[in-house]
Amino acid sequence: MCRLFGLSSAPRRSRATFWLLDAPDSLTAQSHRDPDGTGLGYFDPDGTPQVRKAPDAAYEDREFAQQARQICSATFLAHIRLASTGGLTAPNTHPFQQDGRLFAHNGVVEDLQALEARLGPDLSLVTGDTDSERIFALITREIRAARGDIGTGIEHATRWVAAQLPVYSLNFILTTPDELWALRYPATHELYVLEREAGGLHGARHLDHSGSAGRMRVHSGDLADTPAVVIASECMDEHPEWRLMEPGELLHVTPDGSTRRRIVLPDPPANALRLDDLSARAAHSQKAGG
Repeated sequence: MCRLFGLSSAPRRSRATFWLLDAPDSLTAQSHRDPDGTGLGYFDPDGTPQVRKAPDAAYEDREFAQQARQICSATFLAHIRLASTGGLTAPNTHPFQQDGRLFAHNGVVEDLQALEARLGPDLSLVTGDTDSERIFALITREIRAARGDIGTGIEHATRWVAAQLPVYSLNFILTTPDELWALRYPATHELYVLEREAGGLHGARHLDHSGSAGRMRVHSGDLADTPAVVIASECMDEHPEWRLMEPGELLHVTPDGSTRRRIVLPDPPANALRLDDLSARAAHSQKAGG
């Protein structure tokens, strides 16, 4: 299964070291399980989005690990891909960038012809073959229609998807230079949030999160003094305040670092897919241990 990770330390920028690996000096085991691409997105001080990604397994991409050592940003977005739709190319590797925002998705949405028809001329936002980038384009279009209101745009786009398209999972994270948005929908895959106080549980610790089998590890000494909000596909440490997001919940981390949440999709998808409904490739990509 693809792995999502998002972090906001807004309003302060923080320096974080990202590893997508089995141990601090090895990328091998994790990326043999999720071999189809690695990506990291963040923002320069002037708000310019930056994406470092490659369609290779992380164990084949040492440059990626070097680039991820000391990046500074108020928001971060990382993704490890196990492909369900689209070839193993850079345009199909998450995160995606549109209108100065970054986006990564974990799940499967089908009937891309209907989605492309809905996009119309806005299909020009899409450079690859994935369902994920097309969903992002629909969100971008709805944000434009809402005059830049990101929450409204997400709500309008995802309600249309839930009503009109076959959906297995629509979990995603969207970031701006100082905001983070996360959606869990429906209950297919887990998505967790940790509102981490400065210094963590004991008030004096840096951030050092590690996922299962070391698939993703994040270290930040700056967060010994700065609170943060962390979103992840799995609880990445034993902090007792990890919370599983509700199905249909949209979480917003604001520029001042506060969180707001609401249920924007209270009902299951009109055409909910089961694992058995997916192609062999898509089903493999969505298995929890995959």
